[in-house]
Amino acid sequence: MTKSLPTIQHLINGQLVSGGSRSADVFNPATGQVEKQVLLADKLTVEQAIASAQAAFPAWRNTPPLKRARVMSKLKELLEQHADELCALITAEHGKVLSDAFGELQRGIENVEYASYAPELLKGEHSKNVGPAIDSWSEFQALGVTAGITPFNFPAMVPLWMWPLAVACGNTFVLKPSERDPSSTLRVAELALQAGLPPGVLNVVHGDKEAVDTLLQDPRVKAVSFVGSTPIAEYIYSEGCKHGKRVQALGGAKNHAVLMPDADIGNAVNALMGAAFGSCGERCMAIPLVVAVGDDTAEAVIAGLKTEIAKMKVGPGSDASSDMGPLVTRTHFEKVTAYVNQGVKEGATLLVDGRGVQVAGHAAGYFMGPCLFDNVKPGMTIYQEEIFGPVLGVVRVKSLQDAMDLIDAHEYGNGTCIFTRDGEAARYFTDNIQVGMVGVNVPLPVPVAYHSFGGWKRSLFGDLHAYGPDAVRFYTKRKTITQRWPSAGVREGTVFSFPSSR
Repeated sequence: MTKSLPTIQHLINGQLVSGGSRSADVFNPATGQVEKQVLLADKLTVEQAIASAQAAFPAWRNTPPLKRARVMSKLKELLEQHADELCALITAEHGKVLSDAFGELQRGIENVEYASYAPELLKGEHSKNVGPAIDSWSEFQALGVTAGITPFNFPAMVPLWMWPLAVACGNTFVLKPSERDPSSTLRVAELALQAGLPPGVLNVVHGDKEAVDTLLQDPRVKAVSFVGSTPIAEYIYSEGCKHGKRVQALGGAKNHAVLMPDADIGNAVNALMGAAFGSCGERCMAIPLVVAVGDDTAEAVIAGLKTEIAKMKVGPGSDASSDMGPLVTRTHFEKVTAYVNQGVKEGATLLVDGRGVQVAGHAAGYFMGPCLFDNVKPGMTIYQEEIFGPVLGVVRVKSLQDAMDLIDAHEYGNGTCIFTRDGEAARYFTDNIQVGMVGVNVPLPVPVAYHSFGGWKRSLFGDLHAYGPDAVRFYTKRKTITQRWPSAGVREGTVFSFPSSR
């Protein structure tokens, strides 16, 4: 480990601690330089975090929901006060432009705000006189120690999808963020302590597969939330379920935008630019495919996209004039480059080539310009696989039904959208498409905090979606109590039949 570089530690029981003999480099993707080291937790360190969470659970579970909610309200204030600091950390380690980092943080704050409604969210149901002098009610009780494993592309927002609502419901939490950009995640956890969250309720451990497997196998962990690629999501789900845990694992995506002949092309182009190239395409809700209905529609959208791409400025995310920053790591840069190469090899027409883009003063940065393909077809690698980069492909079809058949046949069902002025077409599309999140003239149909986020097919493993009402159910277990207080002095005979209200 390079001692001259800052070291990112774990947060266990309210204290920053070392743990594990290994570390990893944290790069600034705009410069390609190592700027920090992050400690990688070993099994013992993760077990210490779990033990801290377990010890904190009884008192936190019995803390009134209103008091737990007040911590969330205070955290919301602190996140807003420290927004500049947090977004600078996101941009420095992930690479996204500052305006995108602010948008990410705001979406996370909205989930904290939703968690502050805990007293309302946790209200049970009550029925009087379900039988003679018998009342019945349900309660939503905390699970215990819960855990979250989060990706690099939203280091602030995705953790805030998970732990605020989990702890507002009375659970304690162990969070393992991405080791690629951990600083903003850790800083948010420190602000949670400042907001009044007791030590041990939220613990942060950095690590790799050793840390993940410890969380999945430890019987003290009752539930695991995950966001990442589909192969890892499938592993998390199967391994967690095998060890008796409740699991929600959100995987990959290949989101199609259907462009109808009657669409407002200008508005669609502007929307697609942000959806395809925002955050350098490193979003599970990005749009990497435009399905144009009719050749005239395809030609019109391509012309518009080429015009707008030519105006884009690629540069460091800290530069307010940049429209798109770098990819997160050298390895990922090389992976996206290989996808573009493969697209050319398999016969797609590369109209705009973002390979080899040069950013003055940042020769070692992981920059790639926007790439635009035409004549992309099912079966091509760039059609089938999630690229997670600034690569947009145009697929040509003859009808809306052809477009829907393509979408329904794909293994992923995370998000999709349609651009049209035809209400009948939009209604048919939204009602019948086999995808979990659907937009009409909205390219990134990401639900707000008081709804829930999740796809279909191989984009989600588990029954309950992330955040919103589904998360309340995920992080609690229902208990139903049936109670009878017989009248004094009244005795009834033995009854052998199954009880009923008749």
